[in-house]
Order: sequence, then structure tokens, then C-alpha cells
Amino acid sequence: MLEHIKVPQDRIGVIIGPEGKIKEQIEKKSETTIDVDSESGVVVIESTGDPFKALKASETIKAIARGFSPDKAFKLLENEDLILDMIDISKVSDSPSDITRLKGRIIGRGGKTREIMESMTGAKISVYGKTISIIGDADQITTIRTAMDMLIGGAPHGAVYGYLERRRRELKRTQFDSIT
Repeated sequence: MLEHIKVPQDRIGVIIGPEGKIKEQIEKKSETTIDVDSESGVVVIESTGDPFKALKASETIKAIARGFSPDKAFKLLENEDLILDMIDISKVSDSPSDITRLKGRIIGRGGKTREIMESMTGAKISVYGKTISIIGDADQITTIRTAMDMLIGGAPHGAVYGYLERRRRELKRTQFDSIT
């Protein structure tokens, strides 16, 4: 398997890491060889082992490229249930000022809304450029996507928090039922 990923210029250094340590860790954990072209911003991932791990390496690099710290992105390599989901908000808005407004609604004053979404679901959220990225399991991503759709659609923050609280209770009940 060979994959090419275009990475924003300002995230290349984060992918490589100090003295190449981050790139090295990704390669080791995912059984891949990674080549980073600092000029063009293209990262090439070549599988040298398990193709599934190479796929996880690709998600990890995309996560770092979309603003996640390497520590948060590494969770994708460490837990096979976690996935990376990206929402391109330029598809739902027509102007740069509208994109800025939507990002502001999702982040919230002082980062409060994003923080609440993360703490209520356990997922991680990154707002970078024109994208919102989520690292979580399928239930977490579904919940966050619904909350974001509500925010993008203009729902009051209180209604979104109420939805998140109900979802959290439902998920806890489901987990409890599956144990008993």
C-alpha cells in the first residue's frame, strides 16, 4: 500500500517532530516507511507490514495535519476502535466571514463549547482552517456530528448541551446493559 497525503506547510514540522522523533514513532508503531517532502508538503506512506496499521498511520498523519497534537493523534494508532472524521465547513457556508462565525460557534467563548463536547463524549475535536476534525469511536463521532449540525443550523448552545447530556446518559445506559 502506498498513499500520498497533502499536508499544510505549517504542520510539516509537527509531523516530523524534534529530530524526526514523531515521524519515527509513527513508522515504528505502524510498520510503515514515511517520506516527507518539506517543499511540496506531500507525505508518502508505504506499508512494510500490516496494511491496517498503514491505514492507521495515514489517519494519524491526517489528524496531525488537521491540527491535532501528536499525542492525541497517536491514540488512532493505539486503539483500533478510534477513527478520524473530518467536516469541511466551507461546504455549508459561502463566505470567509460565515466560516469564521461557524468556527466560533463550534469552539465557543474561550473554547467552552468544544471543551463541553469533548468532556461529554470522550472524543477529541480540532478546528483548523476550513475543517473540523474529530477523533473518537463511532458513537462519539455520531454524537459530535449531530451536535455540530445543530450548531451550524443555528440551534442555541443550551439546546446542544441538553442533547449531549441526553446522549451521554443513553450511552452509559447502553454500556451498563451490555455488561449485565
